[in-house]
Amino acid sequence: MKLLPTPDVTLTDAEVEDALRHAVAVINPLLYVLWRTDPFDLKRRTPPNAVSWALNAADFPGTLAWDDLSTDDKISWWVWRVGALNTIVVAFPGVLGVLARRLPIQDLLGFASQAIVLCAVARELGVTDYRRQVRLLAWVLCGRDLSVVVHDGHPPVSIPLTPLGIAKALWNLAGVLDAIGDELAKRPHPRAPFRYVAMLPAVGVVAAYLGECGALSRAAKAGQQWIETQKPPQGGGPARAGDGNRTRVASLED
Repeated sequence: MKLLPTPDVTLTDAEVEDALRHAVAVINPLLYVLWRTDPFDLKRRTPPNAVSWALNAADFPGTLAWDDLSTDDKISWWVWRVGALNTIVVAFPGVLGVLARRLPIQDLLGFASQAIVLCAVARELGVTDYRRQVRLLAWVLCGRDLSVVVHDGHPPVSIPLTPLGIAKALWNLAGVLDAIGDELAKRPHPRAPFRYVAMLPAVGVVAAYLGECGALSRAAKAGQQWIETQKPPQGGGPARAGDGNRTRVASLED
């Protein structure tokens, strides 16, 4: 439901692509800040002090412990550490119960959270090209196949390494994603039982959180499958354009 009555408009693939290109240009610098920033050289300090030990114990990106993780373990870290933390914010409107379903904020927050984790998954799998990340987000979150990318993408934004700088970047990301309107509702959603319980006041936030965690996990799995389908098949012809959409439907229903 929209906050204000506006005409129904169906966005073209090019319009969705443009919004997602802006989003990717914000998300990647955010991930870089989380991954690379270490102003006090704590991540790889030996012998470790209390802070560096805690970072290693949490398998934080850039630490020595992170180096020992498999690709699957790194992807799980993004889903169940960063993604699960983001989901607290996504689920918070659940305290309003059924009223939250009348507002677009939960889909906006959920879409943003899933987009951040999907870009992180892509980076762990070696997909750092912004155009491919845009196609990934469009396929998993919007159900659109943007096989033909016309634009080269937006240059990454500059994010100051301060809490205020990161907060402003996240706020800008929310504005970018809000621009694509009804596309937000196409993202992977919580299963039906969680949605029904989430309609209840107060306790709805717990159901919303658990449901959103499951939806985020399915989105990450679908992203991995999409990236796998883009690899040239061994001993076979190129993948057909329709194959990806069928895989998306199957993966999101698993």
